[in-house]
Amino acid sequence: MRLVYGFGFNDRTKTSRSKEYKLWNGMLERCYSERLHLVRPTYLGCEASENFKKYSYFHDWCQNQIGFGAHGFELDKDTLLKGNKTYSEDLCVFIPKEINSMMTKTDAARGENPIGVCFKKRVGMYHAQHTKNNRTEHIGYFNNPNDAFLAYKSARESYIKEVANKNKDQIDPRAYVALMNYTIDIND
Repeated sequence: MRLVYGFGFNDRTKTSRSKEYKLWNGMLERCYSERLHLVRPTYLGCEASENFKKYSYFHDWCQNQIGFGAHGFELDKDTLLKGNKTYSEDLCVFIPKEINSMMTKTDAARGENPIGVCFKKRVGMYHAQHTKNNRTEHIGYFNNPNDAFLAYKSARESYIKEVANKNKDQIDPRAYVALMNYTIDIND
C-alpha cells in the first residue's frame, strides 16, 4: 500500500472523494509536503500524531467531533494550544473559518514591530490596527511601539472573546474556553 505524503497510511478503499479523506490529505500535505513548505513556510515543523497518520482512525475521529461537516468549519490544530504544530486527536478541533482566520498573524506588514503595530513614516508615529469582521479597523496612533501594542492587544483580545461568544453554541466547549482565555503576547 502506497503512503500518502510519505507518512499517511490509507487503510480504506474508495475514499478519495469523502470529506474526511480530503481533510486528512490536506493535513498530511501541510505537514509533509516540501513543495507546500516553500510557499507556506508557517507549516514547517508540523506533524501528524501516529493515530492521525492512519486514515481509518482520522475518519472515525471526525465522526465524533463538534463542527465536523458543518458549512464553513475547518480543521484546526492550534486553538486549544497556542503555537501547536502537531495535528492530533487531543489538540485538533473544527472551528468556523472566521475564527481560524482571525488567529492568523501578518508578520510581513509589521516588519520588526510587535504584532498589530507598524510605523507610519508620514506621521512619524506607530499605528495599531487589526482586522475585525473582514475589515481593517484603525485603533490609533502612538508615540512608541509598546503603547501601540497594548492598544492592539486590548482590542484584539476583546474581539476574540466577542467572536467566541457569538459561536459558543456551535463550537467544541474546549475551543470556547481556549478563545476566552486567549492572550496576545508581544512576541506573537
